[in-house]
Amino acid sequence: MCLLLVSTGCVLEEDTFSTPSLEQAQEKQEQSENREHDYPRLTVPLVRVIDGDTVKVMVNGEEENIRFLLVDTPETNHPRMNGPQPFGPEAKDFMEKLLKDAEVEIELDVSERDRYRRILAYVYADGVLVQEELLRAGLARVAYIFPPNTRYVDRFQSIQKEAQEKAVGIWSVENYAQEDGFYPEFMEDIQSNEQKEQVKNSQNCTIKGNINSKGEKIYHIKSGAFYDRTIPEECFDTEDEAVAAGYRKSKR
Repeated sequence: MCLLLVSTGCVLEEDTFSTPSLEQAQEKQEQSENREHDYPRLTVPLVRVIDGDTVKVMVNGEEENIRFLLVDTPETNHPRMNGPQPFGPEAKDFMEKLLKDAEVEIELDVSERDRYRRILAYVYADGVLVQEELLRAGLARVAYIFPPNTRYVDRFQSIQKEAQEKAVGIWSVENYAQEDGFYPEFMEDIQSNEQKEQVKNSQNCTIKGNINSKGEKIYHIKSGAFYDRTIPEECFDTEDEAVAAGYRKSKR
């Protein structure tokens, strides 16, 4: 069954799914509103943001997952990944702030759903196309360009090019975002180099104040066992200064 959001032919990427709830909701909205859009949109209450490129909404009393068309953000909770990818939490946080208290609308292209039964859509927050905002902030890449769902691909690629030139977000690290996905190892190389530089610079710190995982404030002197490997939160000239700041001396 084709969704009435789409005025062209109905083409599904994988399987065909009957979606009476979305169809009924669209019929009801079209009867009550005269929208001045090039393509029809459906207003949907937001349930929650799943990650940077997926949200859960209500359609006629039923929860539906919406996958943003033509963009991809780093993962935050993928079951096959050990923790979030760099810039994944930032993309999710960006979406939560953008969609909070906003009127959320969805616009379909030609294909309606993907193999995971998620609705494929362009998503708007108070009339602003969120895919464009993600790309502009450097928190998404243009991806999954599968005809016939290519309505805004040229616009998206133009915005992405600007973000790349400005080296913002995912584009701030060379080779992290590539055509086929994200490569955290390039982030790890940079972070490792930055950490080495911090350690090198901290060698001029006479007494290193460090806060451990339990929240304890501990200071290390140059003859201590952990001085060389410690990156300080604070530096002190004397032990008295460290004690006055609430630090205790390392036991080793």
